[in-house]
Parts: sequence; C-alpha cells; structure tokens
Amino acid sequence: MVSRKPLIDQDGEVGDLSKIDPANFKPFTSLPSSLQAKLKGRPKALVTKERITIRLSPDVVQTFRSSGDGWQTRIDAALREWLQTHKVA
Repeated sequence: MVSRKPLIDQDGEVGDLSKIDPANFKPFTSLPSSLQAKLKGRPKALVTKERITIRLSPDVVQTFRSSGDGWQTRIDAALREWLQTHKVA
C-alpha cells in the first residue's frame, strides 16, 4: 500500500508538491461530475449587472434584507417593475 502524506499541514499550508509523482494525480475528468461542477465554480451570467452605490431609506433596506437571501435581486426586480409603469425623463 502506498503511504500518502496529507498535502495540507496543520497550519493549513500546502506541502511541497514537487516531490510527488505526477502519475499519482487524477485527471480532472476522472473526478465525479458533482465535484467537477463545484470546482468549476459558478457559471458566468449571460447578462451581468453593474455594481453601483445607492442610498436607500433604512426602512426600505431593512424590509428587503429581512426577506432573506436575494434581497438585492428583489430590489432590482422592484425597480424594473416601477420602470414599466413610469416614464423617466
């Protein structure tokens, strides 16, 4: 049986990989698809949003934040809905 030392030490530092035989590494495609998806990260959005700074009333922010995760997306949706019924000069 091959002795496998942990790659990460007690301090969370990655050990020296140069002494490990590269033949022991598994190709990415051999990993389970669920792990591949996690390692690839979040897919790029088709439509990206612009980061801005905006000042809102505390009660508005509190109401949206208290609705849970995704509160900023819900503010965006509320503003889109408002734009459908109002004309901006």
